[in-house]
Amino acid sequence: MAQYEDIEAYRKYGSEPFFPHHVLRQAIQFLAVFALLVLLASLAPGPMLPKADPFDAPANVKPDWYFLSAYQFLRLTEKLSFLGQWVPRVLGVLVQGLGAMAVWFLPFWDRNPERHPSKRPLAIRVGIGITFFLLAMTLWGHFS
Repeated sequence: MAQYEDIEAYRKYGSEPFFPHHVLRQAIQFLAVFALLVLLASLAPGPMLPKADPFDAPANVKPDWYFLSAYQFLRLTEKLSFLGQWVPRVLGVLVQGLGAMAVWFLPFWDRNPERHPSKRPLAIRVGIGITFFLLAMTLWGHFS
Protein backbone atom coordinates (compact mmCIF):
# COMPACT_ATOMS: atom_id res chain seq x y z
CA MET A 1 0.00 0.00 0.00
CA ALA A 2 2.96 2.31 0.32
CA GLN A 3 3.19 2.51 -3.46
CA TYR A 4 -0.05 4.49 -3.72
CA GLU A 5 0.12 8.26 -3.56
CA ASP A 6 -3.22 8.55 -1.81
CA ILE A 7 -3.30 5.88 0.87
CA GLU A 8 -6.48 7.32 2.37
CA ALA A 9 -8.31 6.96 -0.95
CA TYR A 10 -7.12 3.36 -1.20
CA ARG A 11 -8.35 2.58 2.30
CA LYS A 12 -11.64 4.36 1.67
CA TYR A 13 -12.49 2.94 -1.79
CA GLY A 14 -10.42 -0.25 -1.80
CA SER A 15 -9.02 0.34 -5.26
CA GLU A 16 -5.94 1.76 -6.88
CA PRO A 17 -5.76 5.16 -8.56
CA PHE A 18 -6.73 5.36 -12.21
CA PHE A 19 -3.59 7.23 -13.21
CA PRO A 20 -0.85 6.03 -13.48
CA HIS A 21 -1.45 2.45 -12.27
CA HIS A 22 -4.56 1.48 -14.20
CA VAL A 23 -3.53 3.43 -17.32
CA LEU A 24 -0.10 1.80 -17.35
CA ARG A 25 -1.57 -1.69 -17.00
CA GLN A 26 -4.03 -1.05 -19.83
CA ALA A 27 -1.24 0.32 -22.05
CA ILE A 28 0.86 -2.81 -21.46
CA GLN A 29 -2.10 -5.04 -22.31
CA PHE A 30 -2.80 -3.05 -25.47
CA LEU A 31 0.82 -3.27 -26.60
CA ALA A 32 0.91 -7.02 -25.93
CA VAL A 33 -2.22 -7.63 -28.02
CA PHE A 34 -0.92 -5.34 -30.77
CA ALA A 35 2.43 -7.17 -30.82
CA LEU A 36 0.57 -10.48 -31.09
CA LEU A 37 -1.45 -9.17 -34.04
CA VAL A 38 1.70 -7.92 -35.78
CA LEU A 39 3.36 -11.28 -35.19
CA LEU A 40 0.39 -13.21 -36.58
CA ALA A 41 0.09 -10.88 -39.58
CA SER A 42 3.76 -11.28 -40.42
CA LEU A 43 3.88 -15.06 -39.92
CA ALA A 44 0.60 -15.86 -41.68
CA PRO A 45 -0.24 -13.00 -44.06
CA GLY A 46 -3.46 -12.94 -46.01
CA PRO A 47 -3.44 -13.95 -49.67
CA MET A 48 -2.68 -11.22 -52.17
CA LEU A 49 -5.40 -11.38 -54.80
CA PRO A 50 -5.38 -9.29 -57.97
CA LYS A 51 -6.79 -5.78 -57.67
CA ALA A 52 -10.50 -5.44 -58.27
CA ASP A 53 -11.59 -3.79 -61.48
CA PRO A 54 -14.45 -1.38 -60.71
CA PHE A 55 -15.50 -1.34 -64.37
CA ASP A 56 -15.87 -5.11 -64.60
CA ALA A 57 -18.37 -6.16 -61.95
CA PRO A 58 -20.46 -9.32 -62.35
CA ALA A 59 -24.04 -8.70 -63.36
CA ASN A 60 -25.61 -10.61 -60.47
CA VAL A 61 -23.90 -8.72 -57.64
CA LYS A 62 -26.34 -7.18 -55.18
CA PRO A 63 -25.77 -5.27 -51.96
CA ASP A 64 -26.74 -6.57 -48.53
CA TRP A 65 -30.37 -6.39 -47.48
CA TYR A 66 -30.10 -3.03 -45.70
CA PHE A 67 -29.00 -1.33 -48.96
CA LEU A 68 -31.38 -3.22 -51.25
CA SER A 69 -34.08 -0.53 -51.21
CA ALA A 70 -31.61 2.18 -52.28
CA TYR A 71 -30.15 -0.16 -54.91
CA GLN A 72 -33.59 -0.98 -56.30
CA PHE A 73 -34.55 2.69 -56.36
CA LEU A 74 -31.43 3.47 -58.40
CA ARG A 75 -32.29 0.64 -60.78
CA LEU A 76 -35.82 2.03 -61.06
CA THR A 77 -34.56 5.50 -61.99
CA GLU A 78 -32.52 3.95 -64.83
CA LYS A 79 -35.82 3.72 -66.72
CA LEU A 80 -35.76 7.54 -66.98
CA SER A 81 -32.59 7.55 -69.08
CA PHE A 82 -34.61 8.63 -72.14
CA LEU A 83 -34.70 12.11 -70.54
CA GLY A 84 -30.91 12.28 -70.55
CA GLN A 85 -27.86 10.48 -69.22
CA TRP A 86 -27.74 12.60 -66.07
CA VAL A 87 -31.40 12.19 -65.04
CA PRO A 88 -31.20 8.70 -63.45
CA ARG A 89 -28.10 9.55 -61.45
CA VAL A 90 -29.30 12.91 -60.19
CA LEU A 91 -32.86 11.81 -59.43
CA GLY A 92 -31.75 8.53 -57.89
CA VAL A 93 -29.45 10.24 -55.43
CA LEU A 94 -31.39 13.48 -54.93
CA VAL A 95 -34.77 11.86 -54.20
CA GLN A 96 -33.21 9.49 -51.67
CA GLY A 97 -31.43 12.38 -49.95
CA LEU A 98 -34.61 14.44 -49.82
CA GLY A 99 -36.49 11.43 -48.43
CA ALA A 100 -33.92 10.99 -45.68
CA MET A 101 -34.14 14.70 -44.84
CA ALA A 102 -37.94 14.47 -44.72
CA VAL A 103 -37.72 11.60 -42.22
CA TRP A 104 -35.24 13.54 -40.14
CA PHE A 105 -37.31 16.73 -40.13
CA LEU A 106 -40.64 14.96 -39.55
CA PRO A 107 -40.59 15.57 -35.77
CA PHE A 108 -40.10 19.28 -36.43
CA TRP A 109 -42.96 19.43 -38.91
CA ASP A 110 -45.40 17.47 -36.75
CA ARG A 111 -45.14 19.51 -33.57
CA ASN A 112 -48.13 17.93 -31.90
CA PRO A 113 -47.32 17.65 -28.17
CA GLU A 114 -49.43 14.51 -27.80
CA ARG A 115 -47.56 11.21 -27.50
CA HIS A 116 -50.33 8.71 -28.22
CA PRO A 117 -50.11 7.46 -31.82
CA SER A 118 -53.82 7.94 -32.50
CA LYS A 119 -53.43 11.66 -31.78
CA ARG A 120 -50.47 12.05 -34.17
CA PRO A 121 -51.96 11.00 -37.53
CA LEU A 122 -49.45 12.88 -39.70
CA ALA A 123 -46.35 11.32 -38.17
CA ILE A 124 -47.87 7.84 -38.05
CA ARG A 125 -49.11 7.92 -41.66
CA VAL A 126 -45.80 9.22 -42.99
CA GLY A 127 -43.85 6.69 -40.91
CA ILE A 128 -46.00 3.78 -42.05
CA GLY A 129 -45.83 4.95 -45.67
CA ILE A 130 -42.03 5.21 -45.61
CA THR A 131 -41.74 1.83 -43.90
CA PHE A 132 -43.92 0.11 -46.49
CA PHE A 133 -42.11 1.86 -49.35
CA LEU A 134 -38.69 0.74 -48.06
CA LEU A 135 -39.98 -2.77 -47.39
CA ALA A 136 -41.48 -3.02 -50.88
CA MET A 137 -38.28 -1.76 -52.52
CA THR A 138 -36.19 -4.19 -50.45
CA LEU A 139 -38.36 -7.17 -51.38
CA TRP A 140 -38.43 -6.10 -55.03
CA GLY A 141 -34.66 -5.79 -55.02
CA HIS A 142 -34.29 -9.20 -53.39
CA PHE A 143 -36.52 -11.02 -55.89
CA SER A 144 -35.44 -9.15 -59.02
